[in-house]
Order: sequence, then structure tokens, then C-alpha cells
Amino acid sequence: MDSRTIRYLKTRFQNYYKNAEICLPDHLPNREWAFIFYDDMPNKIMHRHRAFGSPGEALDYLYGMAPAHVYNSTAYYEYPDARKMNEKNWLGAELIFDLDADHLPNSPRNYADMLELVKKETFKLMDFLLDDFGFSEQDIELVFSGGRGYHFHVKHPKVIALDSSSRREIINYISGRDLREKNEYLITEEEIFGDFGTGSRIYKGKKQGVTMKVINGHDCGWGKRIAEYIVDYLKKEVSKENKKDMFEDLRENLKDEIPIGQGTINKLITIGMDENALNSILDRGQLDFGFLKNSGKIFEYLVKQSIQKYAVDFGANIDEPVTADIKRLIRVPGSLHGGSGMLVKKLALSELGQFDPLNDAVVFGERPVKVTVSKPFSVQLKGKDLRVEEGIQEVPEYAAVHLICRGVAEYGYRRNQPGPV
Repeated sequence: MDSRTIRYLKTRFQNYYKNAEICLPDHLPNREWAFIFYDDMPNKIMHRHRAFGSPGEALDYLYGMAPAHVYNSTAYYEYPDARKMNEKNWLGAELIFDLDADHLPNSPRNYADMLELVKKETFKLMDFLLDDFGFSEQDIELVFSGGRGYHFHVKHPKVIALDSSSRREIINYISGRDLREKNEYLITEEEIFGDFGTGSRIYKGKKQGVTMKVINGHDCGWGKRIAEYIVDYLKKEVSKENKKDMFEDLRENLKDEIPIGQGTINKLITIGMDENALNSILDRGQLDFGFLKNSGKIFEYLVKQSIQKYAVDFGANIDEPVTADIKRLIRVPGSLHGGSGMLVKKLALSELGQFDPLNDAVVFGERPVKVTVSKPFSVQLKGKDLRVEEGIQEVPEYAAVHLICRGVAEYGYRRNQPGPV
């Protein structure tokens, strides 16, 4: 990035910060601040250990310096501007979750698709925070990072004092790590009694219960997710038109452990088509596989598959070191992301579904700007598909800022470069 381009970006960022609505953190005097400036590019040197005693002081600094990246600490300190971490005197920290497309397995290369995928993962995490941990919406701050993901700030008083190991336990729960290693936590056997049919049997003239696999905590948390997965799985399989395709994954994955013949498959089809049996899974956590040979293995397979769906893929998407770190720096809502030129935007949880970052987090206008593009690049911004080729191009200002921040263009034109086609 040459000096002319740096001056252009600093001018545009400064103009933004002149009237920007910055979401300053609570306990402002107890927060450490850090900045990366365009003058330090491309080395991205972080200048930290700053503190501000008042909102006016912080806002004046942003306007005067126009930094490329703005961070504050998730922790509260007695002396936030101390130069050594052990001299700051840690007082507590928010619980932070960072969902970034960089951590998504098989993430799309297209920016718009990437953002849509990470939004889906964000909804999953929201479900854990609200339903499993019981946080209220008022306890949680949701922020679009301005780049490729979202941040959750949990500010409930009970999490502020948690140490790193306690925060890792939260990650272990969300990721299902312990469940993957010991899923017996979720499965018990109960003797079920009934007046007739399923749940009882007559042996030597006496009624006996039927031993049945039961999902622990089927009405909440992981137990509920597993019950819902099993019901969805059975419904999906029995809806297949080609009966030969039904439960092929089950047959294939268990072939080395137990034989699954057509008789077993037919019984599973019967369960999948029986609303009472499916409701029994949801309402009581009871999986009526008692009359199936090797029903325990089948049940355990379905439990593992449900954990795979909700945890293995999902858990890998959370940046775990961020959550465990009690002295983390995080982007400030209302600031600009120097790698995209987009807004780090605070959202109500109810706004996530309708939020379109490629439109709602774009702050610059339509004024035409000439840039010199170094390589072909495409992006969707403000509802438009923008593709530029190498050479001099004229694009809207919001696109110019984005291209420059992404490192594929310089401001203005350079000699011996082809002009717009």
C-alpha cells in the first residue's frame, strides 16, 4: 500500500469517525485499548496498553488518529494502561465466542456464501447460549466482526470471574467433546411397564417390564437435540421413494459390528412411520427398539450421528483460544475493519436473521473513484455483483475502499496501466 493510498484511506476513515456511533464498552476506564494504523502497514504492528478516562477522550482519539483496526480488552483492569500484563491487576472478563469463516470446514470461497454459512453457525451457538445456559438476550451482545464472522459477548455477572479452565469447560460442553468420548452419559436403560403391548410382557404368568434404551435429559440440552435428530433421521429415511436406499448408511457403518438384515430395516421403517413411537422419543426419550435385535448398537450409532451433526462440525468452528482467554482484545462495535472497510456492527439477537453484512455493514457512498487493480477480483456489495480486472477501474467509493483494504488495488491511477474497458 503506497503513501497516496494510505492518505486516501485515512481521510475516508477519519471522515467516518467524525460522526460515528461507537459502542463504547461498559466500565470504560477499566478497559485496555489497542490499535493498528495504516502507517504501519503491511507489518500490522499493534499499539496497545492505552486507556481512556471518558467517552469524549476515546472518540477524539479515533477521529484524530483514524486507525485501521480498533480493539478493546474483554477484561476489566485496575490499571489498564500498565505496560506489563501482570501489573494491570485483572478484575474480571466478559465471556467471548468468536465464530469465523476461517474455522469452518469446507468453507466456500465466495465471500457472500461464506458469510451465509457462518451466520447459520451463529444461530446454532445462540441456541446453546439461550437454551442450554439460560442466558437472557440482555446478557448477550452480538457483533458482526466486519470481516468473516460474528462475536458473542456474554456479560452475565456469573461469568465475569470465570478462569480459563472454567471457560474451557463451556467449550467442551458446546463442542460435545466429552459426549463423543463417553456417550453413555446420554443413554441409560430403564425397565418400562405397561398394561399391554410395548412396555410389558408376560413371563411364566407374571408381567415383567421391558428393558428399553432411554435418552437422559431428553427435554433439554444435548438430550433434546439427540431426540430430535433421531426423529428427523427416521422420518427422512422412511420418506425415501427407493426402499433399497433406506438406512443404507446405518447398514454400511455397522456392518463390521452387527449384521442388519431386511427384517431389521422393516422394523425401523415401522417405527419411522408410527407417530406414537416418534412422539415417545420426543416426549419421554424412549426409543422403542426393544423388539429389535442389537437395538443398543443401533441406538448408540444414532446418538453418535446426532453428536456429529451438532458438535463435531460445529464445535470446530468456534475459535476456542478466544473463549478461554481472559485477557483477550476484541474489535470495538461501531469501528471499521481495516481489512474490509466494513462496519463492526452491533446487532440485537432478533436482527441476525435479516442482517445482510454485504449491505448493512457497508458505510461508504456511491461517489465514483478511480483505482488501479493489481489482480482480478470479484465481490458482492450493496446488492451488486462487482468484478474488476487488472488495470485502472472506476468504481463506487464503497467498492474502492473494500478493494484497497483487501489488498488488490491502490488509490488513483498508475501510468502504463490499462484503463477501464
